[in-house]
Amino acid sequence: MMPIKFAICNELFQGWQLEDAFAFVKELGYDGVEIAPFTLAESAEQVSREERKRIRKLAEDLGLEIVGLHWLLVSPPGLHLTTPDDSIRERTKAYFRELLYLCADLGGKIMVVGSPKQRSLVPGDTYEAAWERAKAFFADLLPLAEQLNVTFCIEALPTETDFIPTLDEAIRFVKEMNHPNLQTMVDVKSAVGEGLKLDEAVYKAAPYLKHVHANDANRLGPGMGDTDFAPLAKALKEINYDGFVSVEVFDFSPGAERIARESLDYLRKIFA
Repeated sequence: MMPIKFAICNELFQGWQLEDAFAFVKELGYDGVEIAPFTLAESAEQVSREERKRIRKLAEDLGLEIVGLHWLLVSPPGLHLTTPDDSIRERTKAYFRELLYLCADLGGKIMVVGSPKQRSLVPGDTYEAAWERAKAFFADLLPLAEQLNVTFCIEALPTETDFIPTLDEAIRFVKEMNHPNLQTMVDVKSAVGEGLKLDEAVYKAAPYLKHVHANDANRLGPGMGDTDFAPLAKALKEINYDGFVSVEVFDFSPGAERIARESLDYLRKIFA
């Protein structure tokens, strides 16, 4: 079995130069870094070809993998992927194409589709109509995703959105799309928020599981709260999971160094 690989999301390192953040996480022993595009520029197309090459080389020189992208639609403003408004949806789709190129240029392989506010039902819309629009949205993008070897990971978000709030719904979406470049993931905080046991979440998602976000239910890093990650580790080993377990926190108050260090120490212990 492949050893589990650990990554960390870069928005934690607010105010750091990328080279310093990358060097620090490598020194701690992380295998990869997951990029939030808004930390590079307001809009993906503003990241120049030279800058993309520079970032990719920074990671490669350190022996770090760039896992992919998440927090896709934090900026620019005004994007939405289920809205009945065709012009907004088309603009959002065009932006997703930009993100696919950015991801591939950086060497990334996955794009986490979270962005709860930009997918929730707009007033007066129905779930079924939004569902069909979302399917058409990704159907248009999947040929490019396949060409670039990037996989969309649909993230269930039970407390933040009314569109695909549960892992069951994420899996149903993946099954209906039936494309190797659209899969799902397990986010620990979300699984706990949905009332799922962590091993149950892994077994349920197993055939379509391409990524894992590690965070405590308290929005800090793994091991920094009451969530027990042992069932997650056991289940991931059982299904021979070979992707990344990526630390994603929402409460940065203990500071990037402490969060990054304690999270990895805990994960290594749990996955040993």
